[in-house]
Amino acid sequence: MKTELKLVFAFMTTIAVTPAFAAGNHAGGHDVMEIGKPGTRAAVKRTVTISMKEKDDGSMVFEPAVLKVKKGETIRLKFKNTGETDHEFVMDRYGGIQEHKALMQKFPEMEHADPNSIRLAAGGSGEIIWTFANAGEFGFACLIPGHYEAGMKGDITVAP
Repeated sequence: MKTELKLVFAFMTTIAVTPAFAAGNHAGGHDVMEIGKPGTRAAVKRTVTISMKEKDDGSMVFEPAVLKVKKGETIRLKFKNTGETDHEFVMDRYGGIQEHKALMQKFPEMEHADPNSIRLAAGGSGEIIWTFANAGEFGFACLIPGHYEAGMKGDITVAP
């Protein structure tokens, strides 16, 4: 176990010293990412409500699973976990999601303090206020082991 903790510390230290447009980290070390940065309540132009849940067929989903925003737009993302298990929402560039997914598979109980993510227990609710800084294609996912594979992922298009 000590070796695993040393690896996590080494990984987080490496991330903390990467450039500002890196994918983020689990310690909340920097707030500016390629996808954007935390926004302010005063700048919110609209609210999007996203539910997190399991379906009867065993799949897990976000509804909606596609978000379309404009570069520079600040959105309030309101979340409601209507499922029966914990779920999380992590938004990032696609490569960042895959890196985070691999880390979560090794350390499934890892706690997050990233401004681009939220984890909710069954019945829980919360929000992220986010300013989308760059145009492009990004994604979001639940990276609790097995949830991504069950379909819990989506796409974000940030138009210029």
